[in-house]
Amino acid sequence: MVLFTLLLLFCALFALWRRRRIQIAIIVAALAWAIGAGWFATPLLDLAQHGYRHTDVPSFAPKTTIVLMGGGTHRSEAGLVPKSNAVRRIDAVATLYRECRETGASCKVILSGGDPEHHGQAEADNYAPYVLAQGVVADDLVRENQSLNTYQNARNVAGILGHAHDNRLIVVTSAYHMRRALRAFEAFGYAPVPYVSDVWPTRPTFFPRVRGFTNSELAMHELVGLARFDVYRWLHLY
Repeated sequence: MVLFTLLLLFCALFALWRRRRIQIAIIVAALAWAIGAGWFATPLLDLAQHGYRHTDVPSFAPKTTIVLMGGGTHRSEAGLVPKSNAVRRIDAVATLYRECRETGASCKVILSGGDPEHHGQAEADNYAPYVLAQGVVADDLVRENQSLNTYQNARNVAGILGHAHDNRLIVVTSAYHMRRALRAFEAFGYAPVPYVSDVWPTRPTFFPRVRGFTNSELAMHELVGLARFDVYRWLHLY
């Protein structure tokens, strides 16, 4: 949506500023090349993922909750399945859960994600069979299947945990999303421990690629979302 908004802006300038159409066209072409080739996305993703390219395995408290942040779904020949980064989040959560149980702690997993893409099934419900197949006990699994964004993820999980939450709250998500996820939980009085499931790869190329546009949209969406969250907090809307 960010790239689409920029495209609309340039179209408006092209239509209204007739004397500068050639210059506008050159700027648009150069910007499109830089975005598609990854020269735009690489520094933005580095900024979004700064500080979260690696996280150590956290220690587990006697009562530990592990939250998986929804990462989307897509349709394939097998039907509606988790997106690739969501699969890595599922794997990370299952690994943490098994390690937590080995310590003798009481471990709970919350899958947080509704259906923001309107695919007909909530992310939490879609991910549940995969998490159960990797050894998470059904009684330790909670589905939060109503949230449509990161703020709602934190708000709805806070509603499940309440004020007397467990000793340790671990948030599992991708590196590019971690900063915004942590701030959302901190807004509800939690001090979550981050665990990065994956780092989004990017490198600049000479020729534009679809991945370059995808990475740019992802990075701008995350940075704009982070800035918006800070503004909303400043205005006491969150």
